[in-house]
Amino acid sequence: MLDYGLLFWAEKRVPSGVAAVMMATIPAFMTISEILILRTQRLTPRLAVALLVGIGGVAVLVSPTMSFGEAAIDTVGACALIVAAISWSVAAALTRKLPLPAAKVMSSGAQMLAGGVLLTLTAALLGEFGGFHVQAVSRSAWLALLYLIVAGSIVAFTAYVWLIHHESPTKVGKYAYVNPVVAVLVGYFLGGETIGARTIFGTLLVLVSVVVITTTPARKPETPLIVEELGEPS
Repeated sequence: MLDYGLLFWAEKRVPSGVAAVMMATIPAFMTISEILILRTQRLTPRLAVALLVGIGGVAVLVSPTMSFGEAAIDTVGACALIVAAISWSVAAALTRKLPLPAAKVMSSGAQMLAGGVLLTLTAALLGEFGGFHVQAVSRSAWLALLYLIVAGSIVAFTAYVWLIHHESPTKVGKYAYVNPVVAVLVGYFLGGETIGARTIFGTLLVLVSVVVITTTPARKPETPLIVEELGEPS
């Protein structure tokens, strides 16, 4: 509810390419979650520098004094994207600790069903159903929804749920290499969004941070020392 609700709300205020770059900070927050929740990572100088570089990239994207000639980014929308990224990252870490269905398809479906119900209730509480008319939805929007149901949810999210149980959350977060680049290019060619120096510079900083973070090996679990007690000789 938090991740997708805030993401879609923010995308009405922030260009889609910039939104994707902001969401590419998920591996950074996943690493912090691994450090604080799972204890499978430790804050090394390498990770600390990478996190600071990623934060710097976000600062470039949202700072009104570093616009490089581009239009200012909505601050509230940018903050919503950061909260969305944090919520996803914490949930990814908790997924490794909480008891979930053994069948990954069932786990994926249960998560999406719960999230859909909560989002629907939130929309009702905000009065959004009053302005919704089915006949006003275009054919392109229905096709986009169908694509998201099949490719984005049934295929991609189920694969993500399976991976998160078999790999480190930080390693799974490597998908963030591709998302921002694709989103910025799609926004430019199909959405009429601009690509300026600020977007390029901020994106590069975030991607460098993500690459360094996701290539940092996880901390190996410590082997407990077992002391065997020997009985006294008879």
